[in-house]
Amino acid sequence: MRILISTEPKEYGFGLTFFFAFLLTLYITGIFAFLGFAYPTNKVLPKSYYKLKNPKILVKISRILGVKYFQMLLMLAFWGTKKNRKKYFNGTKSGLKNFIFQTKQSEFGHFAALIGISILSIILIPRGYYSLVIIMTIINIIGNLYPILLQRLHRVRISKIMVDE
Repeated sequence: MRILISTEPKEYGFGLTFFFAFLLTLYITGIFAFLGFAYPTNKVLPKSYYKLKNPKILVKISRILGVKYFQMLLMLAFWGTKKNRKKYFNGTKSGLKNFIFQTKQSEFGHFAALIGISILSIILIPRGYYSLVIIMTIINIIGNLYPILLQRLHRVRISKIMVDE
């Protein structure tokens, strides 16, 4: 960040701009992901944040944005093995409570990163880093907004099975 503030946007070509955008979004998202592995960060936000007020609208928006394809990509690239999936859900009804906890942890991490990256983008716009901000925003949407929607969709499906969250 110091490098960006002390230099001019015109000093960077597309490759370096993309590299900085990727690293900044990765680092910010990583900070909140790490915190989520170590602490129950979902408790930072009120319980009302995690309540699904209108699941039908969430499902419709997710369908329009193609969140299902994002989920398929995650399954192919990372969550495809049973070993990885068992960490979050062991297949039992009692395992659903852990899965709900994990969705909230993940959602908080992605939500905090989404906000942090958005704030950073607002700081960079007046400095003329338009290309960087556009690339960061695209990565932020794919890397943070889509996972938030996906975690909420998981809880919509789980809520049909469980009455008590």
